[in-house]
Formats: sequence, structure tokens, C-alpha cells
Amino acid sequence: MRAVTRQGRRDMRTETVPDPSIKEPTDAIVPDGGTLLVLGLGPVGDMACRLAALRGLDVVGVDLVDERLDRVASRGVPVIDLRAVDDVAEAVRDRTDGRGADSVIDAVGMEAYGSPAASLAQRITAHLPDAIAEPLMQHAGVDRLAALNTAIDAVRRGGTVSLIGVYGGAADPLPMLKMFDKQLTVRMGQANVRRWLPDLWPLVTAEEDRLGLESFATQHLSLEDAPEAYASFQAKDPGFAKVVFCP
Repeated sequence: MRAVTRQGRRDMRTETVPDPSIKEPTDAIVPDGGTLLVLGLGPVGDMACRLAALRGLDVVGVDLVDERLDRVASRGVPVIDLRAVDDVAEAVRDRTDGRGADSVIDAVGMEAYGSPAASLAQRITAHLPDAIAEPLMQHAGVDRLAALNTAIDAVRRGGTVSLIGVYGGAADPLPMLKMFDKQLTVRMGQANVRRWLPDLWPLVTAEEDRLGLESFATQHLSLEDAPEAYASFQAKDPGFAKVVFCP
């Protein structure tokens, strides 16, 4: 099909691009030769990269934690170090002939790095009494939206943004003009476990460990260690990529 593509900041062209195709009705649209961008390479983003690579998609991961970048890159997935680029979206366009990613998965959510105002608001709210903080977050709460804004900027026109990182703010400002102009599809919500279990279970139980599940967990701890483990995971301490609690 014919489409307007961006080759640079001031270089717009009309050219032939691959027709988008949907392998299953639940898939994001990623055409043959297209690109899936995954923001955030914690355990969820890491597994998203593994599943995408298993399906033969061109996938690129983004993070700023060395251990996470190395973990994903070790499976052959190209990565972008957030600290090494001035503009992630521009770096993605450079890799995709100016078009941007066909689909973007935001696996970061409301605690995204690079949102100082929202981060300050969250820290202040955390010190308020529950009776005040809960209604405040329900009616005026804001999330750190750096990852979501990056996803909207990095996806191509007509592309899909999928939010699997959790957002909970009731008053999040979104760039609606840009989203409308780019004709984006935005998908979000809790994991539909029962829907996907029949598709995923064969991958889990197969003799060939194609997703690297046997070595996916980096820590096996007792429930008594949970408070310290959560603190270490939150702080992104080395070795705490994926924790499994053993009752």
C-alpha cells in the first residue's frame, strides 16, 4: 500500500510499504518486516520480547538497567539503552526508515523514569493519611507518563500501542491531538489468563524450552523473605530480575 513516511525531521515521502496483516484477531498489527518495540525489560517486558522473537517478529527492547539490557540482548534481541540516546522515538525511526515501530508495548507503567513532576506528586501522596490519599488518587491522581508518551511518539501512524504496565491515575493528561492525528489504536487492561492459557501451556510444558523458562527466575525465596525481596526488586538490585516465592 502507499503511505506517507518520515525519513528525517524534515524529510517526508510517499512510498510503497508492506500491507499490514493480522495473524490472529487478538494480535497487534505488525506487517511482514515490521517492528515491535518493547519499553521496559523487567520480567514482563523480557517475556514479551521472547514471545515476539519466537513468533519471528522484529523486536527491539528499551531499558536503562544494565542487567536487564544484557539479559534480553543475550537472546539475540536488539536493545536500546535509554541512557545512550537523547530521543528513543528518533532512534527507533532511524532503525525503521523513518516510519517508527508498527506496534509498541509499554511494559513500564506508572513508575516510568523521566517524569519528575508526577514522581514528586506520588511521593507526597505516599505520606498522606489513607483517608486523604485514596480519594485524591481516585479523582486527581496522575501517573508518570514518560514511557507512555515515548510509546505514542515512537509508534508509526496507524500503529498500535499496548499498555501492559499498570496505570492507576484518574487525571492523567494525554496528548490526544497527537493520538488522533496519528490514528492510533490503544489497547490495555489486565491479562486475560484463561483466554491465553491454552495457547501458552504447550510452550511451558514442551520438552524444548524455547522461551528459556528454566532459567527465567533469578531468585527462589521463601514467603518470609518477601518484604526484602520486593524492596530489592523495586530498587533494581543486581540479581533481582524475576523472583519466585516458594511457600
